[in-house]
Amino acid sequence: MGAFAGLSALPAHADDDAPLITSHGYSFYGDLSYPADYPHFNYVNPEAPKGGEISIARLGTFDSMNPYSRKGRGGLLSTVMYESLLGEGTGGEAAPADVYSEYYCLLCESLEYPETKDWVIFRMRPEARFSNGDPVTAHDIAFSHNLLLEQGLKSYADYVRRQIPKVEVLDDHTIKFYFTEGISRRSLIEQVGGVPAWSKKWYEESGARLDESRLEVSPGSGPYMIDDVDVNRRIVYKRNPDYWGNDLPFNVGRNNFDAIRVEYFGDENAAFEAFKSGEYTFRDEGNSKQWATGYDFPKVTDGYVVKDEIADGAPATPNGIIFNLGREVLQDKRVREAIALAYNFEWTNESLQYGLFKQRASFTQDTPLMATGTPQGAELALLQRLGDVVDPAMLTDEVRMPHTSKPERLLDRRNARAASKLLDAAGWTVGDNGKRVNADGVPLKITFLLNSSGSATLSATVENFMSNLEAFGIEAVLEKVDSSQYTARERDRDYDLVYDQYAAFLGTGTGLSQRYGSEAAEFSLFNPAGLASPMVDAIIEASLRAETREEERAAMTALDRALRHEFIMIPLWYKDVYWTAYYDQYAHPEEQPAYALGYLDFWWYDADKAEKLRTSGALR
Repeated sequence: MGAFAGLSALPAHADDDAPLITSHGYSFYGDLSYPADYPHFNYVNPEAPKGGEISIARLGTFDSMNPYSRKGRGGLLSTVMYESLLGEGTGGEAAPADVYSEYYCLLCESLEYPETKDWVIFRMRPEARFSNGDPVTAHDIAFSHNLLLEQGLKSYADYVRRQIPKVEVLDDHTIKFYFTEGISRRSLIEQVGGVPAWSKKWYEESGARLDESRLEVSPGSGPYMIDDVDVNRRIVYKRNPDYWGNDLPFNVGRNNFDAIRVEYFGDENAAFEAFKSGEYTFRDEGNSKQWATGYDFPKVTDGYVVKDEIADGAPATPNGIIFNLGREVLQDKRVREAIALAYNFEWTNESLQYGLFKQRASFTQDTPLMATGTPQGAELALLQRLGDVVDPAMLTDEVRMPHTSKPERLLDRRNARAASKLLDAAGWTVGDNGKRVNADGVPLKITFLLNSSGSATLSATVENFMSNLEAFGIEAVLEKVDSSQYTARERDRDYDLVYDQYAAFLGTGTGLSQRYGSEAAEFSLFNPAGLASPMVDAIIEASLRAETREEERAAMTALDRALRHEFIMIPLWYKDVYWTAYYDQYAHPEEQPAYALGYLDFWWYDADKAEKLRTSGALR
């Protein structure tokens, strides 16, 4: 499909000399893969039957069905009821999942904008309805946008206010957003196109607030709605039989299950035993020990449970042990580097993870955007143009790579010696009791906040890491807390180290500033390290002003290099496949799209296979 498929230039408005573009979707460069008359996404099965249930597990607890507030712990998939002008996949996955940075109309029929992208008009589908039968109108979209600014997360609201100064309802099904002059046009159209549509009428009649913890929810326009909530035990979402958008090309072959059930468990062992007994039916496995040794129970050997590896084309999630840069002791990069040397990936992978992982180095791992060697060509030219904000060493040094360790023993003596030199240089010397102290005799103490409901493998990894820190003379304190305490303390950044993640990227966007930028660094939930780097800010800004894909790629590679240089986390491990296990009653397309596993989105239920499972006694 050619570039600019489905786009057309319209005559200019009388008060605007710039030609207008109207389209069924949006990408910054205008090159949409799907034409206006696409029948369905390429990877779906358009004949997929509707029916059945898929059930999954969640560790921990929940006490709210409002995930948009800092208060409470939102239930899994509690955004699934809500749609936006430009659609997304079930559970927030990409849709379409075979392309990147392309967005297609769902609540809208079309969008219109000038070449300058100074504003955008969305023309909505008049047939769109909330689950209670009320129409979804432009008034609801404007209300939702403003509600996020007034009662949503501060980091989001502060940022969006500066970008989008005005929203105007032109009629019941037409809405216009204006963008601030002189700023990058990146991510603005998809930003407003991605706002969840909430019912203005429901909020005004109920008096509910977006910033409160609550179990009652507003009606959504999406294919699923809440069927049952049992706090800390279970959530059931059912497919809306009257869903207005069933026959849209955007939805053909998707939203196939009649019900999605989420079962909550206190720990991983309980969850896995429940899967074996058939209490739930699908696992996206993340525990290497479980994957290597746990799936030898009879239902697997008898063929009732499928164990499958499915290719994952998305960049690995940048997770790891994150440093709280708000702690004075961790603002010295030498201390961070010394702490990192306590992590032995090779020993961990061989001894705890059955050799199933690779060590992650990059924020764009295994993609063309991953920085390698020294900067060259367009990337080097960009870094040089940015001037003094760029550390000169970045221009000549090899990109930061994770240290290596010997797998034979947990404590690598070579790394221990290197850590000792770094700590000495940073002013943390060994006292009479063998512990590291500063010039005032204050000991070097590091606390690690860990969710007690996490995997046993992660817990063992952290415990061994802390053991090595003790061997370095650091007072290492591991604080395991339950899910609710963990959520509260993480939001307050009450930790020195934490296991968490950032977002991978394959292109630029204003979301990069929310995740990696300085302005909201002190409080942003998306920036757990509290990174505030003028160099990173400048690279993000340069990426937002890129006018070609080549310039954008150079900036993204430079951003990966800069983030690794700033050293905000100890990268741990990754895999390039999904580990899936499920009762043999589901099917999925033969051609897996690159950017989503999609088991809640475009898989489907096989009623004949399900009946065989029940007849055999494998499932009740």
